Amino acid sequence: METKLREIKEGKTFFLVPEFENKKGPGKKRSGFYNPTMEMNRDISILMVQWLVDTANKSVKILDGLAASGARGIRIANEVEGDFFVTINDWNKKAFNFILRNTKGFDNVEGFCENVNCLLHKKRFHYVDIDPFGTPVPYIDAAVKNVIPSGVLAVTATDTATLCGVYPKTCIRRYGAMPLHSWIKHEVGLRILIGYICREAAKYDRGVEVLFSHSTDHYMRVYVRLRKGAGEANESLKKVKTVDAVDFTYENRKTEVGPLWVGKLHNRAVLKKLQNITPRKTLGKRRDVEKLLTRAYEEVDLPIFFYTIDVLSSQLKVSPPKPFHVLEKLKELGFKAGGTQFGDTSFKTDAPREEVYRVFEEVSSS
Repeated sequence: METKLREIKEGKTFFLVPEFENKKGPGKKRSGFYNPTMEMNRDISILMVQWLVDTANKSVKILDGLAASGARGIRIANEVEGDFFVTINDWNKKAFNFILRNTKGFDNVEGFCENVNCLLHKKRFHYVDIDPFGTPVPYIDAAVKNVIPSGVLAVTATDTATLCGVYPKTCIRRYGAMPLHSWIKHEVGLRILIGYICREAAKYDRGVEVLFSHSTDHYMRVYVRLRKGAGEANESLKKVKTVDAVDFTYENRKTEVGPLWVGKLHNRAVLKKLQNITPRKTLGKRRDVEKLLTRAYEEVDLPIFFYTIDVLSSQLKVSPPKPFHVLEKLKELGFKAGGTQFGDTSFKTDAPREEVYRVFEEVSSS
C-alpha cells in the first residue's frame, strides 16, 4: 500500500513527509521519518550553517548525512544565503525517494543513498550533520576524520536515558564514561557526548572547539569545529577529565563522573553572531531559539554544573526564593552567578557550596 503523504512547512520551506509521524518524543524509526518536535533543532542548524557560510571565503560543502525525508538539508538549501552546496544522504531506499521528491527544483543539492560512513570516506565536507535515531557513536569516527580542517561537525544524540545515567553500564560501553543520575544529569550527559567526540577526534590528531551545545527535550545537540594538528588534539584533551560531582548529588558523597568535557559549552562570539542572524530568518520556534541563545550566552563563562532552586529548598528545608534574588546576592558578594539552559530555576556560580547554602537560607528567610 502506498504511503500517504502530506505537505509540511518549516521556516519558509515546504516538503513532503509520511502521514504517520509521531507528535512527541523521539518517535519510531520509519522510512522517510519526520519528527516535528525536532523543528527547533533544525532552526538552529539554519543559523549555524548561515554563520559558517558568512565566515567562509570559499564555497561551503554541506552534508546532511542521515537525512530521512531530507527536511534539514532541504531547509538549508532553501533558507541559507551565500555560496554553498548541500549533499543529502540516507541509505534507506524509501527515504532516498523522499529526498529525490523533496529536492526537485533545487540546483544546489545532490542526493545519495549510501551508508554515511562510506560516503564520508569518499567525499569531504566543511559541515557534517549527524542526526541519527538513537546514539551517534557509530558515525563519529568517520565524521571527525573527514570534516575538512576548521569545518564544523554537528551531532545529535537521542539516547538521553543512557547519557543521563538511567543505564550507566550502557553509557560506559558506548561512550567510555560514567554518567550521573541527579539533577545535573543533562549537563553531565552533554559533556560526556562532547568528551567522546573530543577523544575520537584526538585519535586522528584533531582538536575540537565547542561552538554551541544544548540539551533540549529528548535530545542533546553539539556543534564543534575540528582543528588539525597533534598540538590541537593535546590541548583539547586537557579539557576532558573525570571529576568529582559530590556537591551535585543527592547522597552527598564522593561520586566520580566522566571522563567528560570540562571546557566551555559555547563560544561567546559565535553565540553573538547567531543572535544577530536570527532576525533575518523565518523560524517556527523563534521564541524558543532566542530564549536558548540568551541562556547559553549567560552561562558561557560560568563553572561546570548547576544548582536548582527546588533541590536546594528541599535539602535545606526552606521556602524556595526567587532565583533572581539568589543570583543578585551572590553577585553582591563578588561571586560569578547566572542562569543556565538547563531549567528556569537552575543557576551556576563559582561560590563554594557552603556559601551557596548560606545565601540561599538568608534570601529565603528575608
